[in-house]
Amino acid sequence: MEMSTQMGSTTILMTVEQAAKYLGLAVSTLNKWRCLGEGPIFIKMGRAVRYRQKDLETYIKGHSLSCTY
Repeated sequence: MEMSTQMGSTTILMTVEQAAKYLGLAVSTLNKWRCLGEGPIFIKMGRAVRYRQKDLETYIKGHSLSCTY
């Protein structure tokens, strides 16, 4: 994990592999979602793709369900 600090707050950046493990998904799922414009927000720095931990947590919260219908 990479960490960067701006104005007193720490941002944790994860690689695709780390983000997939954090979410319990396959790397290929995150790769596919990115191509389809789905899934959690990501950061593109050159060829590197990174996910902020807070964006992954927001994605999880936004997909929490209490019922299947």
